[in-house]
Formats: sequence, C-alpha cells, structure tokens
Amino acid sequence: MGHVLTLAQQKGGAGKTTLAVNLACAAREAGLSVALLDTDPQGSLGRWFMARRERLEAPGFDFATASAWGVSYECEKLRKVHDLVVVDTPPKVDADLRPALREASLVLVPVAVSHLDLWAVESVLDLTRREGRPARIVLNRAAPRARLTDRVERAVAELDAGRANTIVRNRVIYAEALGDGSSALERKRTGPAADEVRALWSELSGEFGG
Repeated sequence: MGHVLTLAQQKGGAGKTTLAVNLACAAREAGLSVALLDTDPQGSLGRWFMARRERLEAPGFDFATASAWGVSYECEKLRKVHDLVVVDTPPKVDADLRPALREASLVLVPVAVSHLDLWAVESVLDLTRREGRPARIVLNRAAPRARLTDRVERAVAELDAGRANTIVRNRVIYAEALGDGSSALERKRTGPAADEVRALWSELSGEFGG
C-alpha cells in the first residue's frame, strides 16, 4: 500500500495546490507512481490536471476527486496501485477535513509568511493531533532576507509541531508553471526553485520511509 501526503491549511492562499503539484512531480521524478486526489470544491488541482491533459498525451498521474466522506474510499483505492497519493484539501478546519487527515501518512501544513497564516495553523495542528497523524509545517512563499520571514520562522519554532528545514520562496516560476499544467521542476530542471522542491520532497519522503 502506498503512502498519503495530505496538504491542509485553514487559511486560503497559503499555496497548498502549488505545493501539491510540485511535490507530486518531484515524487514522480524520483521514480514513484503518484496519484492526485482533489477534495477542494474550488477544484484548483483538477484544473491543473486538465490543463496538463490538454498539453500532454500522457499526464503521468492518476487523478480523482472526492467529497469529504468519499476520501477514505478513494485513498484506499489509489493506495493499492500507487506509491503515493497527494491530497489537496479545502481551506477550512471542520469535520469535513477529518477523513483526509485520518488517511494521511503525513500532513503538510503550508504557512505563507504572514501572521494571518501563522494564526490559522494552530487549529489545523490541533485537529491533526486528534487524528493521531504526524504533521510538518513548511514556510511557503517566503521573501528572501525579509524581517517578517525571520519573525514567522521564530514563531513557528515555538509551535508543538515539526517544521521542514526547506523554505519555499516566493518565485514567479511556480505561478507560471501552475497555469499550464506543469511544475517548476518541469519548467526548469535546474535552479533555485527546482532545488528547493527536490529538497522538500527529500525531507518529506524520509518521514514515511522514502
């Protein structure tokens, strides 16, 4: 059975979908069979996948959608035939999120560098702990050499949760790639964005056995 990586954050705009597609592509580059599961009614991950299908004859991923209580069924089905299932969730914390957390081998909580994102993290971490699942925070869309980034980084260190060492910076290439169904890795195989995506994937894959 494959692993499940669930991305969750109460606040919208934290970059869940962007991280989901880039980590999925990094896992695929590492030789894993990957499926994508979109549980967000906004359907951003699904739109990315359809743009990819229009551009590529073989998208390279299986894709599925599920409402909250269909998540367990879809995850079980996809885990039987894939090494990794990447789950994108809606920006909220309520009972509807619990199935996606419950199925997770690891929950990744992106925090865009703002105090609003930071304040929204605690409820996600609390619900994740109730489900008994491991969680990691990742600083996302961070501006280099910004004092706010330093302050948020220090605040995250005080939370009762692990934090990825890799910081994902605010780079145009992520938005450009998302729009045409690709990833930063596929747009430019070398460079800062590719390096940080691979580094983050390496960290996370180690959390559930590579």
